Amino acid sequence: MVLCLATNNQHKVEELQALLGSRYILKTLADIGCHDEIPETENTFQGNSRQKALYVRERFGVNCIADDSGLEVDALNGEPGVFSARYAGEHGNHDKNNALLLKNLTGIEDRSAQFRCVITLILGDDIHQFDGIIRGTIIDEKRGNQGFGYDPLFVPDGYDRTFAEMGLEEKNPISHRGLAVAQLIDFLDNLPKS
Repeated sequence: MVLCLATNNQHKVEELQALLGSRYILKTLADIGCHDEIPETENTFQGNSRQKALYVRERFGVNCIADDSGLEVDALNGEPGVFSARYAGEHGNHDKNNALLLKNLTGIEDRSAQFRCVITLILGDDIHQFDGIIRGTIIDEKRGNQGFGYDPLFVPDGYDRTFAEMGLEEKNPISHRGLAVAQLIDFLDNLPKS
C-alpha cells in the first residue's frame, strides 16, 4: 500500500519507512506532485493534522499521513501550542522561541508542560487519529545540543536530562512523536492483509 507522508522532509520519511517495513511504501509531497503551501489554520493539533491530511487526500486522491505537534505549557494556558514553531513570530527560529518562552515563565513556579503530537491517517474515506503526549518540566536555561525546538528546555518526567541531552535511541521511544507513531504502526499492523 502506498501512503503519502505530508512532508518533504526525507529524514522523516526514511525514519517512518524503517518502522513500517516493506508492507507500506511512503511518498513525500513532492513525489505526488504537491508543491502547495498546505494550510494549518486550525487552533488545535488535531485540527491542523486533519486539515493537512484532508488537503492532500482531496486534491491528490492518495491515502495520507499528516502530523502536527508542539509544546503546551500549563501555566501559560497551553501556549505556545499550535504556534510552537513561530511563537516569537519568525517560523523555526528556535533561539527566539526559547527566549520568549523563558521570558513568559519568569517568576512562575509551575513549569509543568507537555509535548503533544497528533497524527492523522486517511485510508479511503476513513479518518483515524493518534495522539502522543509526553509530560515534563521546563527548566530555566538550555542544556544539550541534540534535537531542536524546545528540546534543550524540556526534561521529561522520570528523567534528569533534557531531550537535547538524549540521543535519538533514548528520546524517540518516549517522545510525543514516537508514542503517536507507535499507535499508528500498531493500527496499520492490525489491518487485514490484502
